[in-house]
Amino acid sequence: MAYENILVETNGKVGIVTLNRPKALNALSAGLVRDLGAALDAFEADVNVHVIVLTGSDKAFAAGADIKEMAEKSYMDAYLEDFITKGWERVTTCRKPIIAAVAGFALGGGCEMAMMCDFIIAAQNAKFGQPEINLGTLPGAGGTQRLTRFVGKSKAMDMCLTGRMMDADEAWKCGLVSRIVPVDDLKDEVLKIAEAIADKSLPITMMVKEAVNAAYETTLAQGVRFERRLFQASFATDDQKEGMNAFIEKRQPSFTDR
Repeated sequence: MAYENILVETNGKVGIVTLNRPKALNALSAGLVRDLGAALDAFEADVNVHVIVLTGSDKAFAAGADIKEMAEKSYMDAYLEDFITKGWERVTTCRKPIIAAVAGFALGGGCEMAMMCDFIIAAQNAKFGQPEINLGTLPGAGGTQRLTRFVGKSKAMDMCLTGRMMDADEAWKCGLVSRIVPVDDLKDEVLKIAEAIADKSLPITMMVKEAVNAAYETTLAQGVRFERRLFQASFATDDQKEGMNAFIEKRQPSFTDR
C-alpha cells in the first residue's frame, strides 16, 4: 500500500512506521492518522511481524496535532466527528508490542501518541510537552490522563498548566521514558530492543502486554488475578513447554508462536 504521510518497512520480525511530514514537523494530520491506522492494521495481520516501532525524524517525533486542520472547528464539528478519537486510539488497541522511538519534539498530540505506545525510548535531544494551554485549549488525546499516570499529579499539573517542555533526562527520571540513547544511535538501539522482544514467543509477549496494561485499569487484587489466569493459560502453549525444556537442557529455545 502507498502511504502519503508515513514510511513503512520491515526488519526481520520488526515492523517500522516512520512519521513523514518533515515540513510540518510531523504534525498529526487526519491523513497521517489514517495512514498510521492502515499500517498498524497491516502489521497486526502479518504473522511474521512480532513487534512494531513508531518513530519520526531526528528533529521531531511529532510536534502535535495539525493546528491548521482544527483551528476553525466548532464544538459541534469536533463532537459529531468525534475529533481526536476516531483513528487516534488505534495505537492503543494494537495487540502486538509498540515501541515509540522519540527524537526531537514530542509535543501535544505527539507526546500523547508516544504515551499510547507500550514504552518510549528517547534520544538525548527529545523534548516532551503538553502545550495546548498556550492555544486556549487542553490535551484531548489522553494527555491529562496518561501523563498523570506516568509522572504523577504534581508534574502533570505543572506541564499541562504551564505548557513547558520536559527534556529526556527529566522524562527518564520521572518514568515517562524507559531509556535514553544518543540521537545517532536511536534507530539501531531501538531495533536491538525490538528484535530481542521479537525473538520471544509472540502469544506470550501479547499476554505480557495485556497484563501490564491491566495494572492501569483495575485494582491490585483484580490485576493480580488477571495476571495469574494469563500465567496459568500460558501452560497451554507449546512455547511454554519449549521454553522450560530448553532451560532445563541448557540450550536456546526455539519458539513456534503456538
